[in-house]
Amino acid sequence: MTLITAVHGRIIYNSRGQPTIEVDVSTKTHTGRAAAPSGASVGKHEAVAFPKGGARRCLDILEDNRAKFIGVNSADQKAIYETLKSIDDTKDYSVIGGSTAFAVSMASAQAAALTGNTPLYKSITHKDNYRLPVPLGNILGGGAHAGQGAPDIQEILVCAPQSRSIRDAIQTNIDVHTQLGILLSKRDITFTRGRSDEGGWAPNMNNEQALEISARACEELGYTLGREVALGVDFAASTQYREEHNKYVYDRAGFENDAGEQIEFASDIIKRYKIKYAEDAVHEEAFEEMVTLTERFPDTLIVGDDLTVTNHAILQRAASQKSCNAAILKVNQAGSLYEAMEFARTATQNNIRLITSHRSGESNDSQITHVGVATDSVLLKAGILGGERVAKLNELLRISGNDLIRGVAEL
Repeated sequence: MTLITAVHGRIIYNSRGQPTIEVDVSTKTHTGRAAAPSGASVGKHEAVAFPKGGARRCLDILEDNRAKFIGVNSADQKAIYETLKSIDDTKDYSVIGGSTAFAVSMASAQAAALTGNTPLYKSITHKDNYRLPVPLGNILGGGAHAGQGAPDIQEILVCAPQSRSIRDAIQTNIDVHTQLGILLSKRDITFTRGRSDEGGWAPNMNNEQALEISARACEELGYTLGREVALGVDFAASTQYREEHNKYVYDRAGFENDAGEQIEFASDIIKRYKIKYAEDAVHEEAFEEMVTLTERFPDTLIVGDDLTVTNHAILQRAASQKSCNAAILKVNQAGSLYEAMEFARTATQNNIRLITSHRSGESNDSQITHVGVATDSVLLKAGILGGERVAKLNELLRISGNDLIRGVAEL
């Protein structure tokens, strides 16, 4: 019943208006569909999103090779992975593109779930019960996700770790985002309420001003930072790092940090704003500096994204060095769903907490919500506003009513 009978691809557009590939995988009775997202802040070692020739080349290669998937069990992600590798045996999917690997493997998983009349998260991992990840959303954007004048720091985020329900957690994030918009408009009458790629406000201000006003938005709603709500920061430090000078260059703020100064810069922000989530505070190959932060802040999620790029071998290195206590899972960084689940298993074996994440260029699909549930992720980094972000949050609400769910993850 779950054997693949047909594979079709097409070019559609992501949330940034960029072309991407969407794939339909059919069994005898059902069709699964998935569209590949893409990032703006991209790790050096993650899968290549598109080969030379872009989404059109992805589609051409898929059309030339789709017969290889016919008869493969759509529920067998290892078999899907091996079929993909029979077409492209490079480490980074530079021939077919990680976007093709993502779309084919995710659509196959969706087809298997529909054919088996079971939720996708249960089709991916068969367990007796599951926890829901806490929603983590971008309230203020800068860096590669926003234009000149916005902060160098790429994202200031919020989550509600003590919420008793997913609905309350989502509403809290929305309320903070809304209150921040009000404060930004009061502060600057020229503020046009522009937003970054992921829906966070994109004001003309420096890092310090952005952090202060974000904290004030939480406090004006009656929340205590670090308790009812917690702020997070995605430093995306690789975008500031200049390897030739071994310096972090903050062009918009007008200063530079060496390695030690960058650690102190991040540490000061974590301490002053009671940051619960600190992502990529140093550049993507700074494993030793990440050790320092992980040791210094055991109660903060010191998160690898560009550092670990959903690669289980790199994560194993990070785990052996104790370079992080949490890691981002982005399926398209790995390429296939099979490889992403291998990454999740490595994280679980090493007591590294997972955060399943969207990308800045997203589709309206909601499969990553199921991946977050299936992998016991403590957070779902999915944004707050925008149809492509809300799609993930609404799916989390739908899943929350399932009998297999046993509460919300604890940070």
